[in-house]
Amino acid sequence: MNEIVSIFEKIFLGPVINLLVLIYQGLQALHVPGALGFAILILTILIRFALWPFMASQIKATKKMAELKPHLDALKQKHKKDKKAFAEAQMALYKEHGINPIGGCLPALVQIPVFFALYQSIINILPGAGGHLDKVNSLLYFSQLKLPETLDPNFLGLNLGIKPSEFGSHGFFLLLIPIVTAGLTFIQSKMTLPKPIKKYPSDSPKESKEKEGLEASMGQVQSQMVYLMPIMIGYFAFSFPTGLALYWNTYTILGIIQQRRISGWGGMGKK
Repeated sequence: MNEIVSIFEKIFLGPVINLLVLIYQGLQALHVPGALGFAILILTILIRFALWPFMASQIKATKKMAELKPHLDALKQKHKKDKKAFAEAQMALYKEHGINPIGGCLPALVQIPVFFALYQSIINILPGAGGHLDKVNSLLYFSQLKLPETLDPNFLGLNLGIKPSEFGSHGFFLLLIPIVTAGLTFIQSKMTLPKPIKKYPSDSPKESKEKEGLEASMGQVQSQMVYLMPIMIGYFAFSFPTGLALYWNTYTILGIIQQRRISGWGGMGKK
């Protein structure tokens, strides 16, 4: 276990922390107010754009899989008594449309350690987040980058180390942070769903049945992910320092932009 942690720190966490501190120290040298907040913003944007090709590949693969859902349902109905025949027909369908089922998972696997390293970097550098600057300093490549014992957490009039759950002593406006975070997460989650299916009076009984089946499967996904995920992320934003919400919301907004460019509004579109 220690070896895995050590490898993670050397390959992912160390470089991300060094980049974050380098940006912060550069902003500090330029006397930019709210340097910590701007450093988090800049780092999040840089990493999001670095992962852009991987996420684009994942979005395209997900879109293709969604478009093939009616065909897969038809094959499942046709070969419902022969699992082997269904598996062969399924693979033939994927090959015909140039889809690699595993290929859609690989981009996500690449993102996970980078995403976690970004989270760990921010939570360690934020005042009040339970992190330790000693940990940050131990991973820096150059002694000139070492951070002082305390950092200024103020960013555009907001203390990044304060948790929205402390709204009683710091103001009810803090409750807007988890609400906005949950809202953005809902939009992105909804966009990942296929575009609502249009029904026409001219549809044959078979087409109507296929559309109803597809809508039923989409409804299951909606109830499990589209509503639960925003609630969960909103709760995290309520419980953790606002600096983490700054990072998450920036990451999510860029994700919405990318999703819109590649596959449109998806489930957010009108029927």
